[in-house]
Formats: sequence, structure tokens, C-alpha cells
Amino acid sequence: MKKKYRLLIFALAIAPGVFSQTFTLKSNELGGQATQTQVFNGFGCTGKNISPQLSWVGTPAGTRSFAITIHDENAPTGSGWWHWLIFDIPAGTGELKADAGNPAKGIAPGGAIQSTTDFGQPGYGGPCPPEGSGIHKYTITIYALKTEKLGLDSKANPALVGFYLQQNVIEKASLVFYYKK
Repeated sequence: MKKKYRLLIFALAIAPGVFSQTFTLKSNELGGQATQTQVFNGFGCTGKNISPQLSWVGTPAGTRSFAITIHDENAPTGSGWWHWLIFDIPAGTGELKADAGNPAKGIAPGGAIQSTTDFGQPGYGGPCPPEGSGIHKYTITIYALKTEKLGLDSKANPALVGFYLQQNVIEKASLVFYYKK
């Protein structure tokens, strides 16, 4: 009987190492649907345009910085719509607070760069799909990168940022939410 208990205690002791956390993106604010807090304020939408709180765990070895993007693959443009691109987030960071996507507020981590979105300016732009275009899928992706800096600035367009992300990614994780106008 003692042998069984020792085996059980041993199994429980090593379980955290066996079941280690994978690279995972989370949000305390987002559920499956965008709320008026995240929705854009303009183009016929009347949301608050506040970027969601995001956090991550299980950072892969060798990570030197992070980047986060939000993309709407259902936008009727042929290439989707980029709602947020923020990169050069320092490796020691584990969270972006709500409204970090507003460059004027200075909430984003020091050194992080927010580049031009499909709204034509840097920073977060929330969901605001065209009326009658159905349910849109918004994918938030965090990239663990092998470089401290991408070497880009706030004028970099989404395609260029995406190219640099793909050249430097170690691992990535995503979460999805939806919105219909």
C-alpha cells in the first residue's frame, strides 16, 4: 500500500513538468463576441475603440520580443483587414493592458511600435464590418520572435510587418472573436 502512495506522490510531483503550459494567448475581457468596448468609433460604428487586455503564458525558449496582430479575414477587400499591428514588445512582457492600442495614451510597453493598419494610421482600430456583410472573424495572434527589433517603424504597412514576422517567428498562438454589425 505504501508503494502505491509513493508512486502517486511521485506522479503528482512530476506532473507540472509533464503537463507544462504551451504558448497560449488569453484575455480577461474578450469572450467569443466583440463588445461595444472593442468596436470601432467611426464608419457608422459607435463603439469605444479600446483594444482588449491580452496576456500570454508559456513563452518559448529563445524569445527576444513579441508582436501582436488582429486581422479580419472576412472583410470584403480580397485580403482581409488589419486592425492592429504592434511589435518590438520586450521579451519580459506578459500582458498588454486594455487600451494599449491607443498610442497617445502611452500604455503599451516602452519600445513597442504600433504600425499602420488598414485604417491608415498606427494603433488599434476595432471591428466595424460593413452593414449586411455577415459575421466577421477576428484573429488575434501573438508571435514569439527570435529578434529584439524588427527594424521597422510606425509607417510600415501590414504586408511588410507580416513578412518580417514570418522571417523571425519562433512560435505563435491565437485567439478568435466575432462581430456582426
